[in-house]
Order: sequence, then C-alpha cells, then structure tokens
Amino acid sequence: MSDTRPDAATPSAVAAEWVRRFNLHDVERLVDLYAEDGRHTSPRIQQLHPDTGGELVGRAALVAWWRDALARSPELRYEVVAIVADDESAFVEYTRHCPGEADTTVAEHFVVRDGRISASRVFLG
Repeated sequence: MSDTRPDAATPSAVAAEWVRRFNLHDVERLVDLYAEDGRHTSPRIQQLHPDTGGELVGRAALVAWWRDALARSPELRYEVVAIVADDESAFVEYTRHCPGEADTTVAEHFVVRDGRISASRVFLG
C-alpha cells in the first residue's frame, strides 16, 4: 500500500483520519493507517470469531475484517463526539449509527508510533 498517512501524523490527526476513511468505507486506505503488524481488538471480533481472542493482527486480517463488517452493514457510519490525545495515543468517542439498530456509544483507543497505528482497541458503552 502507498503511504497515505495524514500530513500531520499526530495521534489526534491519525484518529480523525481513521474515522473519515471509515465513513467513506475506504478499507484499503483505512488499513494503510496501520503498521504492517498493527493490531485491532474488539468485543465484536471476539463475538464473531472467538478463536481470535478478539484480536486481529496484520493488515491482511484487518482488510478482511472491515470488508466483511461493511458488507454486513453497508450504511454503517461513525459520528465523532470527541477526540482526546497526547503524543503517543488518542481516544475517540463516537456514536455508531447503523439503520435498523440502536445507536451505540463507542470509545476507541489508538496507539500511534511513527505516524502509524500500532494498536487499536474498541470499548463499548
């Protein structure tokens, strides 16, 4: 994948760009924000793929996960409530909107190293 990191690759900028790319359903560019061995942990992964322990590792696994998630919920979108960050990580609070489902409050933590996400973790409200 090409280098398509945000110009200001701070954790806050990376997290905001992550949400933007997710809402565009641009899976390849979304996953390009991750390090090659980036990790994503989520209760939903645990629910749908218990053999993973709720964690996916590597860009190929992340591409497959988000392609499948968006195929299941093609109108899924996230509305940012707040982004709080320091020099190493960002927390994003967002509302998950999906037609036919109740809106859900979500917090996601992104660890950013060298301008790429090394780990992300979803927390459900």
